[in-house]
Amino acid sequence: MTIQAATAPSAHLPSPLLRETINGIAVLTLDLPKSRNALSEAMLASLQAQLDAIREDNAVRAVVIAANGPAFSSGHDLKELTARRADADNGRAYFAQIMTACSTMMQTIVNLPKPVVAAVQGLATAAGCQLVATCDLAVASNKATFATPGIDIGLFCSTPMVALTRNIPRKHAMHMLLTGEPVSAQRAQELGLVNEVVAAGEERQAAIGLAKKIALKSAYTLKVGKEAFYRQAEMSLADAYRYTAQVMTENMLARDAQEGIGAFIEKRAPKWEDR
Repeated sequence: MTIQAATAPSAHLPSPLLRETINGIAVLTLDLPKSRNALSEAMLASLQAQLDAIREDNAVRAVVIAANGPAFSSGHDLKELTARRADADNGRAYFAQIMTACSTMMQTIVNLPKPVVAAVQGLATAAGCQLVATCDLAVASNKATFATPGIDIGLFCSTPMVALTRNIPRKHAMHMLLTGEPVSAQRAQELGLVNEVVAAGEERQAAIGLAKKIALKSAYTLKVGKEAFYRQAEMSLADAYRYTAQVMTENMLARDAQEGIGAFIEKRAPKWEDR
């Protein structure tokens, strides 16, 4: 097991992100507890850099995103954003840059050919809630809460809404978006925002345990399945069946499918080659 600071976006600034490797699981820990792990420009850049590196790292089979401190993430750094209102354009270009960077990072998680599990120990609000919703799976402490409270400060959570409405039913998403009221971990599980709720302090290990369980599968099959899951979800029923029939046909021809089916028939453990 190794723990290191993730590459900082600037040599003059400490990295806001830690990376730990545990048996093929990359654990990325948001490490700005004083700012409630806000998704600042530096945090977004560090997450993007690590996710890009993980995509090409065959030794990493799954990812866990966790956080230090009482909050998982409070969302965008409002002080950082507000400071740019002094720009000649009142901050328009910078606001667009940050929103685009955040949206790109979220889509990188979705498009990553490896499963990503959130370990939520505390408050996850606005873009922090978006980050949880964007991860493929989520484990939460029973002390965690979730909210999209932008409405309370005159800033509708429009980009968090994209991930939220792809996780929970529309009327429940609208309730969160229109009221800004927090949702408990238990309620978040009922709505489908998180998969599992565990005792406080156990969420990190539970998330790593879940990632390890998934990482035992064929990396090739996980890649195929994750990509197909998100692509078919945006299609009509007929298009989704046409597409997934093609995916399964190609999957059946893969070496790991041949090995896995053979191992099942022969009642032995499969030996994956990730192809």
